Amino acid sequence: MKAAIFLAEGFETCEALITVDLFRRANMEIDMVSISGDCIVKSSQNVLIQTDKTFGEICLSDYEVLILPGGKLGTQNLEKSKPLTEGIQEHYESGKMVCAICAAPSIFGHLGILKDKHFTCFPGFEEDGFCGIYEHELAVKDQNVITGRGMAATVEFAFLILRQWLNEEQMKQLQFGIQYEQPLK
Repeated sequence: MKAAIFLAEGFETCEALITVDLFRRANMEIDMVSISGDCIVKSSQNVLIQTDKTFGEICLSDYEVLILPGGKLGTQNLEKSKPLTEGIQEHYESGKMVCAICAAPSIFGHLGILKDKHFTCFPGFEEDGFCGIYEHELAVKDQNVITGRGMAATVEFAFLILRQWLNEEQMKQLQFGIQYEQPLK
């Protein structure tokens, strides 16, 4: 399994980096991809991150999972990228997994991806026009769409994605490694 997480100026630092951290702890491949031509991207908390690749260096079809972190400005900048939104739409329609957290699920809503789907997002970013079923949960999966509510939900969001590829023992090891659950007795 190979994943890509897309970073645009103003992305929410923890939503991106905790997701990347958990994927890499689980030995799952994930590329941090800048949607601009520059590998240095500034987060909403003014943290400069060096990505692995730029959007122009990748082929979306090489990835099983596409992930969008939130942050209000970051989400707006992601949505402005027509090649990215068109790629997300194609990815979703091909049955591959698309994931977004915080404000970013609104991009899915605007693309029609949330129609008749259970989803979550940062409160206030859900719209009636999405025609989906909003749930005030940390993370929600409906078919090939995974959404998360916000920064504090990032661990649950990343775990929900990883559960699609890791077995129960691997998940327990990952959770123990970050002291998320009590050790088995």
